[in-house]
Amino acid sequence: MYSPLPRFITSLQNSDFSLLIALLTTFPHILVGLTILFFGLAERPWKVADARLVLEDGSIWRAKSFGASGTQIGEVVFNTSLTGYQDILTDPSYVGQFVLMTNPHIGNTGVNFDEEESRQCFLAGLVIRSLSTDDVDTRAITRRLREDGSLIGVLSTENSKSDKELLEMSRTWDIVASDWDFEDNGRNKDTFNVVAYDFGIKQNILRRLASYGCKITVVPSTWPASETIKMRPDQVLFSNGQGDPSAVPYAVELVKELIGKIPVFGICMGHQLLGQALGVEISAQNHNYAVDPESLPEGVEVTHVNLKTEVVLVLRPLK
Repeated sequence: MYSPLPRFITSLQNSDFSLLIALLTTFPHILVGLTILFFGLAERPWKVADARLVLEDGSIWRAKSFGASGTQIGEVVFNTSLTGYQDILTDPSYVGQFVLMTNPHIGNTGVNFDEEESRQCFLAGLVIRSLSTDDVDTRAITRRLREDGSLIGVLSTENSKSDKELLEMSRTWDIVASDWDFEDNGRNKDTFNVVAYDFGIKQNILRRLASYGCKITVVPSTWPASETIKMRPDQVLFSNGQGDPSAVPYAVELVKELIGKIPVFGICMGHQLLGQALGVEISAQNHNYAVDPESLPEGVEVTHVNLKTEVVLVLRPLK
């Protein structure tokens, strides 16, 4: 066990050392206290690394835990937001995922009820530089995720599990699309009828639509296209959601059935589902997945891109 006591003693000047000896002779309980503290006979007054994040690429990141104890497995994704951590914690798009914040300090803007995107926290874990699961080089992990795409990780505070066991867990786990139910609180106005397919929709999206006079009917992600057509909506929204859109092929087929029959629009995952339904490839980007503009087929054009990252923001079919 490493002890800082010898280094501390050897760094003292002669006069300091004489004073220390005098103090220890006069107050022997100080010597007892120093012995207990520096040689591990008592619990340290500071928190030590008690958690591990093990990624499927074999890297192991040791950290200090915050919150629940145990072992959890999930897809590790990153978010570059400086604030908005409360939105991220309650965003159903992150259900079952570990969100790694690249901003080094999280928590400095507090929390408030207006920032919540749903009724609970949906993500499986939060990894940050300071405050929560801390002392992790989050930017180094972000570089891995940028280069290799999202990785499966295991976050654990259990000393009984070896690094090898946790690594094996990360390499044998498959991503499964998750469903969740949205409760309509009756705040929508009756002007435009919008059917919203729920892949993990955020409350703020519904609030914004309602503020423009939309009556919104939220349906499950597996709701048949034929039933939607019977409802005769003015538009259909494909919402944000969790994970790789390629993992939900049924949703792509659903979108294909509705394109050309009802005006449709999508956000985040819904935008990517539209892209796949139109024959566009999806690539790993800052938002974990994005439309590849090089794969656009004839009859589809890009109308908006992010000026900084050049990620495709809006697609429009020409027909």
